[in-house]
Parts: sequence; structure tokens; C-alpha cells
Amino acid sequence: MKAVYPGTFDPATRGHVDIIRRATQIFDGVEVAVVRSSRKELTFSAEERAALVRGSLEEAGIRVAAVTIFDGLLVDFMRSAGHTVFLRGLRAISDFEFELQMQLMNRKLDPGITGLYLLPSEEYIYLSSTLVKEIASRGGDVSFFVFPCVESILRERMAR
Repeated sequence: MKAVYPGTFDPATRGHVDIIRRATQIFDGVEVAVVRSSRKELTFSAEERAALVRGSLEEAGIRVAAVTIFDGLLVDFMRSAGHTVFLRGLRAISDFEFELQMQLMNRKLDPGITGLYLLPSEEYIYLSSTLVKEIASRGGDVSFFVFPCVESILRERMAR
């Protein structure tokens, strides 16, 4: 069985890669699905975010089934691709509350699609793309949080 790991990945962090690594040990394949648009203010285009995910996975030595870009509802994407399981990472209670609401809504839209939730390693439990961008925007070192391919473009983008 294959699973889908959807997200904005703006940008991909070591926490995202940690979740993907764990998923590849559980599932026959993992497709990383980068959402094109979001309510969040995005720093990178969908194409850039997908490229950064691919680069991070390559640097980590992880192979996935695919890194794709989708637009619209997750359940529609999954239905069209023939997937039934998606993965999400949970870091804190606030993540749980949001993910619970999304899971229940997705279940209402398509009861055949279900979400599974993975905890990241303890060293990444607090990590978010938003915090990484904040640190980078203030000239801080983000090398512990992202892979080199992300660090270089993030430093360049945040310098603008």
C-alpha cells in the first residue's frame, strides 16, 4: 500500500524528511503531495517547494514514489490518484486539534480515505517551516533545521 504525505512544505524541513523516512519504513511507497495554494502566505512557488522536497530527500538518501503538485481538495487528489491513506505529522496539541477537524471533514467528504498521524523525532518536535523562515529572515543559522539545498535558497530569498 502507498501513502500520500500532503503539505505546503514552505520550505521542507528536516522534520518533514523525518516523517517521510518513517513512512517509507511502513508503506510500500510514499508520494509527497505539495499543495499549490494555501490559506498560508507562501514564500516559495509550488514548483520551488516540490524541488526543495526532492533535493532534501536526495540529500537524505530517501527514495519516494513521487513528489507531485496538486491543487484543490486533498480527497479529490487522492481519489483521482487511487490513494486511500494520507499521512500527517503531529507535534503538539494545537496540531492535533487542527488535524482532528481536517480528518473529520475529509472523512465526511470521502469515508474511504483515512489519515494516519506520525510523531517526528524528539529533536524536531518543535520545528516548523514558519519558525525556520523567521530565523532565516533575521540572519540566523538554519542548518540544523533544513538540508543544504533548502538553506541556500532560503538564505537568498530571505535576504530580499
